[in-house]
Amino acid sequence: MTVQTRDLQTALIVEDHPLFSDALAMTLRAVAGIAAVTTADCLEAALTRLDQGAVPDVVVLDLNLPDVDGLDGLIRLRAAVGEVPVVVVSSLADNRVIGAALAAGAAGFVPKHARREVFRAAFDAVRDGRIYLPEGYVPAVVSPASGQENAMARLALLTKAQANILQLVCAGRLNKQIAFEMGIAETTVKAHVTAIMRKLGVQSRTQAVLIAKQASFASLMPENGQDLSGARPHL
Repeated sequence: MTVQTRDLQTALIVEDHPLFSDALAMTLRAVAGIAAVTTADCLEAALTRLDQGAVPDVVVLDLNLPDVDGLDGLIRLRAAVGEVPVVVVSSLADNRVIGAALAAGAAGFVPKHARREVFRAAFDAVRDGRIYLPEGYVPAVVSPASGQENAMARLALLTKAQANILQLVCAGRLNKQIAFEMGIAETTVKAHVTAIMRKLGVQSRTQAVLIAKQASFASLMPENGQDLSGARPHL
C-alpha cells in the first residue's frame, strides 16, 4: 500500500492567543519548513478565510477558542477543508480529549507544552501521510471515552452545510429561522436535518443535539475535572 506524501508549504493557524500564535508561526517556519503561515483568532474568521478560497496545505487548530465549545470547531473545520489535514495543538492533553479529537478526524495532536522536536516529528508524520500521536497517549479500549469517540466519528461524517445547520439546531433555531439565516429554502433545511439524523443514527432533533453536546469540553474533561489550560508551551 502506497502512502501519499504531502507538500506542506502553507499553513493556517487558528489560535486566539496572539503571543502563542506568533510563536507557533515561527516554529512552523523553523522546524516544519512551512514557508507561508497565516493566522485567524477564532473559528469564524478561519471559516471566512477558507470561504474566500484561501485553502492551506495544513491547518493548525487550538481547541479552546472564544467562539466554539469543545470539538465543535474541529468538526466544522474538518467539514470545511475536506482532505486538508488538521493538526490540533492544545493544552487540553487528556487521553479523552486526544482520542475524541482523533475520532473527529484530526491528523495529529500536539500538546501546547511540547518542545520543538515534537512539533518537527508531528509535521514530518503529517507530511508522510501518517497520524501523529503524542507520547504517552493510550487509546481507550473500553472506557467512558468510547461513547464520546463514537459520537465524534459520527459528527465527523457531516458536510460543512450539515455541521452549520446542526450548530443552529443546537442553538434552538427552527427550520424557518435556519433557512432565513443561511439563505436557503426551508425544504433544503428539512432535507439536511433528515440527513444529519441519519448520519448520527438518531430519530429526533433532540437526540441529534445530545450527540452534538458530547463534543463539548464539559463532557471531555477528566473525571477529576483537571484543566490543563495553564500548561506553558516550550516553543
